[in-house]
Amino acid sequence: MALCINMTGNYRHRKRRLIKAMASSRPLPLVLSLLLLLISQLSVGHGFQSPPPKLAYHGGPLLTGNIDVSILYYGRIGRVQKSVIRTFLKSLNSVSAYGGAKPTVSTWWSMVESYQSFAGRHVRRSPKIRVRVASVVTDTSYSVGKVMTVDFIKLLVEKATAGKRNTLALIFTDRQVTVQEMCTGRCAQHGAFGEQPYVLVGNPETECPGACAWPFHKSDYGPQGVVLQPPSGNVGADAMIVSLASGLADAVTNPFNTGFFQAGGGHAGLVGAGTVCQGMFGSGAFPGYTGKIRVDPKSGGAFNSHGVKGKKFLLPAVWNPATSSCWTPV
Repeated sequence: MALCINMTGNYRHRKRRLIKAMASSRPLPLVLSLLLLLISQLSVGHGFQSPPPKLAYHGGPLLTGNIDVSILYYGRIGRVQKSVIRTFLKSLNSVSAYGGAKPTVSTWWSMVESYQSFAGRHVRRSPKIRVRVASVVTDTSYSVGKVMTVDFIKLLVEKATAGKRNTLALIFTDRQVTVQEMCTGRCAQHGAFGEQPYVLVGNPETECPGACAWPFHKSDYGPQGVVLQPPSGNVGADAMIVSLASGLADAVTNPFNTGFFQAGGGHAGLVGAGTVCQGMFGSGAFPGYTGKIRVDPKSGGAFNSHGVKGKKFLLPAVWNPATSSCWTPV
């Protein structure tokens, strides 16, 4: 069942005001001013860029083949959140979902895998990138404090991997931890210390939910669209999945800031495969509107992908290198 969300009341009000002004005998400059105001309102909102910048390949390596993931749960991560995270990771390489439902999480992942074909490999079909959880570490004592900066991230990456090479560190913080730059819209951070790549995902339940929990929470800026129900029933869990998916796509296609990326404006830094199309989840998306998605008739949860064990996920758009456009599963 597809969900078509109407334009917000504020947008409709501005549109009616613009049409009324254009139909009246008011001076042309005023009409043009109102038109520019409407256009500006449509060009901002939840990090959405129209059209998004084209990603360029900068010649560096991508993460390919078998990827061992080292998970660190920092703080008191809830049982539901851990379960949703693990199920999502297992779903990446599962070709079929429960009951053969489509599209699957692996369909979304195949778009990330396709970047191999555009990195000078000249292969017709991109090899599979298989993700395996190699280790899980829990730190409930907040060993480096509750304010997360780059220096502390390095310590946690070392703790997550225990010095093992050829792993991708995934760090999840709980709702009590403040993550640097999270409130500027960087809901997931990825980078590398030497040859060790990592992804850091914050929990936006209490810190900046209007920036990092949309569309499961009212946005702090831009057009105000409909707030959706999370597919798992847990806002923190599903908001973290959106951030994890974005960060994972960026980390795989640009692990050392030498792969696929484009320089972003303001606090955006480098935008990549999973972040350049921010705020889009389905076809027809525009600022304040996720695009066409689906709704579980039993739970009311919004989703666009099926995973293992009958689980459903709302996954962000990914840049399609073949068409130079944003791609969504539905």
